[in-house]
Order: sequence, then structure tokens, then C-alpha cells
Amino acid sequence: MQKLNFPAYNFRFKNSENKVAIFDEIRKKFVVLTPEEWVRQHVIQYLLLEKNYPKSYINVEKILKINGLSKRYDVVVFNADGSIRLLVECKAPEVKITQNTFDQIARYNLTLQADYLMVTNGQNHYFCQMDFEQEKYKFLKELPTRINVI
Repeated sequence: MQKLNFPAYNFRFKNSENKVAIFDEIRKKFVVLTPEEWVRQHVIQYLLLEKNYPKSYINVEKILKINGLSKRYDVVVFNADGSIRLLVECKAPEVKITQNTFDQIARYNLTLQADYLMVTNGQNHYFCQMDFEQEKYKFLKELPTRINVI
């Protein structure tokens, strides 16, 4: 897998049925290592090790309903009260981040109401803070750390 624009992290791998799998410590299982999964696992480590979010507040790849359709988010981080602090959309490194990517995460966030958004393809990272009153988001240089988790 290609080098991503994250710090170096230690991962556990295994070969299963001629496929490489990576251990996801949030889901507590090995998952097939795709380019998007490689990005997702880096995001998880980034949130745990760099941003100090508690493992128990992080959720990975769950289904949500949007306009009657089943969609799957990549990563969310919850607040202590169960509201959503952060919604992350991961793309494979070769996928360009476009307005469509932001439209996708914005649609998801209409349902989830996360305070912050992160969009990444492992090379480029975009961080936003939601302004629900003005119905827009403000780009940030960095995500807040756990100190600000409610």
C-alpha cells in the first residue's frame, strides 16, 4: 500500500484466502485491505493517537438511512452525551476530493448532525466545523483534540 499523508502507524496484517487483511481495533476484527480501508485505518489511528479521542467513542462503517436509502458512513466520533462530534468520509488515495465528496458528507450530516467533518483520501485532508444556524461549514486547519469533547 502506498504511503499516506499521516504519521507512521503500526498495523497488524494477515493473509486470508489469498487476500491481505488489516486489523481494525474499533471493529475488533480483520478486514480486507483495500485502498479505502488503508485510509480508514490511518484515520482511526490519527483520531486515537494524535487527537486522543477515546476508542469507545469511535464507530466505523455503520449503516444510516437517508431519504429511505441505506448509506454507510466511514467513521464517526461521539460526544459523551451520544451526539456526534465528528463525521469522517474516507476515499481511496487515487480518488480526487471534489465538490461531490463534500455534497456526500453534507447529505449524511443532514441526518447525523455532527459538529465537525473530515474528508480525506489519505493524501489531502479537509476539516470543517459546522454552522447549523447559517447552514454552512467553515474550513479549519486542524481538528480539535479530545480536550474539547463534550
